[in-house]
Amino acid sequence: MQRTAVNPWTWSVELGYNQGEIVSGHARTLYCAGQTAMSGDGKPEHAGDLAAQLALSLDNLEAVLAEAGMSLGNLVRLNVYTTDVDLLFQHYGVLASRLGAAGVAPAATLLGVSRLAIPDLMVELEATAVG
Repeated sequence: MQRTAVNPWTWSVELGYNQGEIVSGHARTLYCAGQTAMSGDGKPEHAGDLAAQLALSLDNLEAVLAEAGMSLGNLVRLNVYTTDVDLLFQHYGVLASRLGAAGVAPAATLLGVSRLAIPDLMVELEATAVG
């Protein structure tokens, strides 16, 4: 798989994401359902702790990717939904450090929403990966 970043401006790269990515030569695309801070038995975890929810959401996303033979390094698109944008920015390092360690800066969107499917959840990650 070959990835080519598309960035008509440099400011997004400084924030850890590309405006777009051209992917060529890939054989598979994985569209991941939104991953949240749910335990393996489907129970919400870490009520009121956005940083812990973000970390568990990333763990769950990595589990889905691994099941498909992929990793965070295969992400080309990441949508982040949160009930508190300002609080998410305070803990953005949780996300940025994991993506940085994987050497990836997927095209990304961050949206503030009034609530998620389960009221105690504060963040949800929706991703597309190629490999």
